[in-house]
Amino acid sequence: MRFLIFMIVLNWRVLHRTHAVPGGRSSYRDSPHENPALIQCGEYSNQVLPNGMCKIVAMLPQLDDHRCPDMFRCTDEVSYWLHENEERKQQILELRELISELQEELRNHRHRIKILEMQNEERSSRNSTVERRIHDLEQRSHESHTLQHIQATLIYDMQAQIQNLSLMVEWARRNPSCMAAADMRANQDTQHSDMMHSKNCPIDCGDIYYGGTRRSGVYTIMPSVGGMPTEVLCEMDTEGGGWTVIQRRLDGSVNFNRTWKEYREGFGDLNGEFWLGNERIHKITSQGDYSLRIDLEDWSNKHKHAFYQRFSIENEANHYRLNVDGFSGTVEDSFAWYHNKRSFSTPDSGNICAEISHGGWWYHQCFFANLNGRYYKGGRYVGKGRRVLEPDGIVWYTWKDTDYYSLKKVIMMIRSRTFRPHVSP
Repeated sequence: MRFLIFMIVLNWRVLHRTHAVPGGRSSYRDSPHENPALIQCGEYSNQVLPNGMCKIVAMLPQLDDHRCPDMFRCTDEVSYWLHENEERKQQILELRELISELQEELRNHRHRIKILEMQNEERSSRNSTVERRIHDLEQRSHESHTLQHIQATLIYDMQAQIQNLSLMVEWARRNPSCMAAADMRANQDTQHSDMMHSKNCPIDCGDIYYGGTRRSGVYTIMPSVGGMPTEVLCEMDTEGGGWTVIQRRLDGSVNFNRTWKEYREGFGDLNGEFWLGNERIHKITSQGDYSLRIDLEDWSNKHKHAFYQRFSIENEANHYRLNVDGFSGTVEDSFAWYHNKRSFSTPDSGNICAEISHGGWWYHQCFFANLNGRYYKGGRYVGKGRRVLEPDGIVWYTWKDTDYYSLKKVIMMIRSRTFRPHVSP
């Protein structure tokens, strides 16, 4: 039997020699140096050439004899790998084209991103400039508003000073001897006496009384301590008269939920409800030793009073701190024992008691007496229908033993401790 040696040289790189082929047999032998003479019919071997090509050697029978059974499988494998090689070449080319397209698209995206970054930086720069300008404008507006407020305050103060000077000039014109008397009082450290009282220049309602006036009403006084002409209500009927009224509640016609400035300067109507003003009270009580009387009336028309031998308030720098003691009267004390030495506070001064009690007072966690509180008609009140954290009525706790009873009328008035009523004018 003759055999033909069929040699095929494939352009197949050694890199692919481990790939499986149909039939489960490796497409290449591990040894590239097998002897072709030892090959049996239908078998084949391979050899790696120096140029990286792969040589396949197969033994085939003559055409008139039987064929090697494995040869057709061998050619099928060769054909299969040739076909696979072409497909993979095509896939690689397609992948290269796709990669090239993707790289181009990536470059375009990077270019767009760069443009967006530059635009963003430009916008940020513009926004930063605008923000700085807005901030500058806001700051200038705030400064302008502050300056306008200061200017308005200065104008208001100047107007008040001009008004005070006008009152002083008018007072001096009508009372030429008053200025000399005021200077004399300011230069002498003496208590009130008949020798010091002047009909034309009274320093309080005691002086009005000593000047021969016995009827209650509104009069003008001129305190000797930093005094300016001031209108006050004088009470001449209670316990001998000579009382200067500093507070009065009658019917709820005046709102006592006021600011620090309003309590300092005073508010209301001297013929009705009012607060004389902390600054005026301070100047009057700084002239000597003063006493305080508080008259109370409930909604059953019952009257009681509290009397304190010593009463004064300090200046604004000390928050008009209260000094009161020496209690007596027809009602138990709810004022001095709890509120003495306390600073005055208002709802806008940052004191929570003043805020929830809706008034200005010498609060102390918070009160046993609250004579500047909210006016409730009928007396007893509750917090229904609105938010109330604490009682806020006109309260004198020890009279009703409750914080939720608001009195009908209250009057606070002061008088010199040396005051002595005359039997006749």
